[in-house]
Amino acid sequence: MLTMVKSVVVSGAIVAAAGAGYVVGAAQTVPGVSSLNASALKVLAPEDMKWGPAAGLPGTETATLYGDPSKPGFYVQLNRFHPGAFSQPHYHEHDRFITVLSGTWWVTTGAKFDPERITVPLKAGTFVTHTQREVHYDGARTGSGDAVVMIFGEGPATRHECTGPNAETTGPCASATR
Repeated sequence: MLTMVKSVVVSGAIVAAAGAGYVVGAAQTVPGVSSLNASALKVLAPEDMKWGPAAGLPGTETATLYGDPSKPGFYVQLNRFHPGAFSQPHYHEHDRFITVLSGTWWVTTGAKFDPERITVPLKAGTFVTHTQREVHYDGARTGSGDAVVMIFGEGPATRHECTGPNAETTGPCASATR
């Protein structure tokens, strides 16, 4: 019995020592991003992201992280919707893949624009596919706080409007439920 107790105490001491070594190790200097091989790993820190107004989306900012959404090819963007900012009903030529990073992102389908009553809340961590040529709109409801989403897509990232002066009267906009 005493041998078993000694074994447990010794095992506990070894685990504690390993843990203490880890804590001491964590207090040591950690290498910076500049120590990485820039050819192998490209890093864009939050403070280096260039946010600007999102074209055609008042109250929304965008930052392109990779690629050029106006040209053919893969791109990654962040959109930050401020409270009350919504896109108008629209569709895209290509599928888009979105992850809600923070806040609550409000979405709906169809062309009836009533963001404060018919949009559905999607919380951080939710993954969404905007299916090509299907009408939808999205944003952040008044009083809900900012919503930040990360969009992955294939360019060019066209947005075909279903309402307003540039509204399409044929195709998906014409057949969307109003």
